[in-house]
Amino acid sequence: MAQLNIIEDGGVAISNGKIVAAAKSSDIVDNYEASEKINAAGKTVTPGLIDAHTHFVFAGTRETELELKIQGMKYLQILEKGGGILRTVRDTRKASKADLLDACRVRAQNLLTHGTTTIEAKSGYGLELPTEIKSLEVINSLNAEGALSLVPTFLGAHAIPQEFEGRVQDYVEIVCEDWIPRIHEMRLASFCDVFCEKGVFEIEESRRVLLAGKRHGLMPRIHADELYPLGGAELAAEIGATSADHLLYASETGMKMMKQAGVIATLMPAAPLTLMLGRYADARKFMSVGVPIALGSDLSPSCLLENYQLVIALACYEMKMTPAEALIAATINAAHSIQRADQIGSIETGKHADVVIFKVPDYRFLGYQLGTNMADTVVKNGKVVVRDGRLE
Repeated sequence: MAQLNIIEDGGVAISNGKIVAAAKSSDIVDNYEASEKINAAGKTVTPGLIDAHTHFVFAGTRETELELKIQGMKYLQILEKGGGILRTVRDTRKASKADLLDACRVRAQNLLTHGTTTIEAKSGYGLELPTEIKSLEVINSLNAEGALSLVPTFLGAHAIPQEFEGRVQDYVEIVCEDWIPRIHEMRLASFCDVFCEKGVFEIEESRRVLLAGKRHGLMPRIHADELYPLGGAELAAEIGATSADHLLYASETGMKMMKQAGVIATLMPAAPLTLMLGRYADARKFMSVGVPIALGSDLSPSCLLENYQLVIALACYEMKMTPAEALIAATINAAHSIQRADQIGSIETGKHADVVIFKVPDYRFLGYQLGTNMADTVVKNGKVVVRDGRLE
């Protein structure tokens, strides 16, 4: 992950939405004619950024919970009082599909202007089938519009809805036996996820949900060992999950099992920052064991972050990843996390032309410079969608 293949004074040739060459600028100019040329002199060109973990579809915000966090209230305590996810569930259930689509379209535009060209996008703020379907339909509708690519994940097991309080097994039953088959039948999702956490969906419930998804063609992802060392990393390896996410409390045994099973660790340094946990996933330990790392923003009402460049910087400052490691985690490894590495994640011949030009002279600025948008031009599928930092 420390090895970047950098072409100094490089150029990229694009045709019909695909990359046809990446080489020295002189070679590109000598061998290709272009209807449009973009001068990136003095700037840095990277693959489009890929956010491998978002809770993209939601209504409402939770700014009032910031004071509760400052006063020391923990995430699960807020949830137990009907706040957190459950508050967003109430807002999202009330919102019309049109209102959700409008809000998410603005969110997608903000992501694009900061250089994110593809995201994994979860449902999970419905906790009832109609709203889960509504959320996934919003994701698929935006994906069809084409400006931002969204990979849909069904997260019906995100929390226990208040109407099922004290009846976790009943809720798991309906998710597995009714909802997952319907989601599969409607072709609404690529992945199935579960919030595997003490007091929410523990190991047995999580295993059942993910195996049900897998039987219906939804590849498993898992929120694992974020707040407590429950054994989520081990479960991810056992069931062959594509990705295990968060992993602040993952055991060394779990890490080694993930390595053996080929599970990617998707880490989100902004999540513990906004939860004020004072602890981050041990990225260097994962790398020493040989587990590939991807990055995600955890974009949600709890972590309202639309500038993925900050995630790269936090990976450097808080998880001690080098800028090269963080950039790889935010591009090609993130593409592997969502099973799209054959199409995106690197500037290679034959891949989709998702490219960002950053107005900095060195890629290390992505880990170094904080608080500004460094994305100057964004090309999505060969089309300029952001120019001079503004949407086209």
